[in-house]
Amino acid sequence: MITCTLRDIFRVNLSVKKHERVLLFNDKVTDREDIHESDRERRSKLRCLSMLAAETGKSFCKSIISFEYPATGSHGSEPPQELWELAFGEKAVRALKKDGIFNPILNKTAKEKDIKRAENIIRRYNKNAVDCVIALSNFSTSHTRFRDFLTRICGCRYASMPIFDISMLEGSMNVDWKALAKMTNSIAKLVKTAEHIEVKTPNGTRISFSAKGRKVLSDTGILTRQGSFSNLPAGEVYLAPVEGTAQGRLVLEWSPTRQLTSPLTVTVKDGCVADIYGKDEYTEDLRMKLAERPENRNIAELGIGTNKAAKRPDNVLEAEKIFGTIHFAFGDNSSFGGKVQTPFHKDFVFFKPTVTLIKKNGTKKELLKAGKLIA
Repeated sequence: MITCTLRDIFRVNLSVKKHERVLLFNDKVTDREDIHESDRERRSKLRCLSMLAAETGKSFCKSIISFEYPATGSHGSEPPQELWELAFGEKAVRALKKDGIFNPILNKTAKEKDIKRAENIIRRYNKNAVDCVIALSNFSTSHTRFRDFLTRICGCRYASMPIFDISMLEGSMNVDWKALAKMTNSIAKLVKTAEHIEVKTPNGTRISFSAKGRKVLSDTGILTRQGSFSNLPAGEVYLAPVEGTAQGRLVLEWSPTRQLTSPLTVTVKDGCVADIYGKDEYTEDLRMKLAERPENRNIAELGIGTNKAAKRPDNVLEAEKIFGTIHFAFGDNSSFGGKVQTPFHKDFVFFKPTVTLIKKNGTKKELLKAGKLIA
């Protein structure tokens, strides 16, 4: 089944053509990382999976480029220059460096005018860009300019698979992709009617925010259209809350990789994390990460899970896709409609949520009630 599912990534999810070029990359554990042995083993298997996927893909495309680089250590950090050169072509990167905007982009300090100049350069050389990307790096490249430029400017089809576990090939990846897309798009259509959203959960989470003017996006796993982007496994509806509007509190029972020994409470004021308190050791880890840059405290994303085959709560890539869950993220939202740039994006999943959509005229409609779809 593993080989069959890998073939489907090329054949079904990306619909790779014989004349196309595919870039497949992963990252390796560095000496800077202090990780559990079980996670080290998972990432070692991920390297093997990358090699198997590259070998599988040879029969589907003109060429497949494999690349491994030292892990950046943070979700949302830009990948290294070498990967940019493989993805966009050396001429594009040389032009970005000559213009003096490449390093600001990598450091996520580029201003809006810099991004516009970069877009023009990328557009000039977009014929050199790869057609498809399979991102098997442990640390996510989803919320990066690297991914954004590839999909939005170059029309690349991009499958992002951070923190991937081989078991997902037989679980949350083993789905009817057309049915998943239909469900996800129907929920997105409902969410688009809301200008304001309220969320509450049985464990004490109470938060609301403005969604006015924000794009509501569907992560369906179907990447056949030019410029498509999705996680694999897929299955969520997501948007960037309007900056400065989120108010309330989030009660976390899960970190991205394990259940906490006791809940962690995050107070939210004016769109940012105001305080964190809890007894689990993860409390301090998160506090330190949020203290690195003010932008890391931004309430970046609300996501709604739509994948009925997703079950695992201990791996956020799959957990955030579980049907009837929601997740909030802190940090960067610049790649999906928000205004905050930072080399950090961290998701947290909440179970049995009640999600209320508030329309422009003030009418309220429950989308989820205690984790059950009722709309």
